[in-house]
Amino acid sequence: MNISLRAETEVDIPFLRTLYISMRWDELAILIDWSDEQKVAFLESQFDYQRRHYRNAYWDAEFNVVQLDGQDVGRLYLHRGIKDLRIVDVGVLPAFRNQGVGTQLLKGVLAEGDATDKTVSIHVEVFNPAQHLYRRLGFRDVHQDGPYIYMIRNLRGQEE
Repeated sequence: MNISLRAETEVDIPFLRTLYISMRWDELAILIDWSDEQKVAFLESQFDYQRRHYRNAYWDAEFNVVQLDGQDVGRLYLHRGIKDLRIVDVGVLPAFRNQGVGTQLLKGVLAEGDATDKTVSIHVEVFNPAQHLYRRLGFRDVHQDGPYIYMIRNLRGQEE
């Protein structure tokens, strides 16, 4: 599996918008009785809001497109703090999920955390099935705030 990262650019916005919609579609489909067009319009606006928020709150983060064999398949947004690597966002297109792409990405971040003596953290929505992957990789729940669980992986997976 040849996974690589490249810095996202403005040219990537249509891909990133499609990815965002795919990441949120099931959640919205269950909760709201709207037409598909209404759902897409809402999710497009949410993508724009999220994009602005990430760039303001994490202005010094890396915003990367994930590629598998040269094909755009996801995104990894990573903020390198003094003591912590914050996974701001990670996502993969549905056709590439459950194939090890996310696991390989996360293992790379965890290896960087170990090499730089930093914890790795992420906020995960309570209904996100990826939280099981995070726990398998050594993350633990710290607290829940609304619909988000704050998870952290200590240095080299050490127990707290």
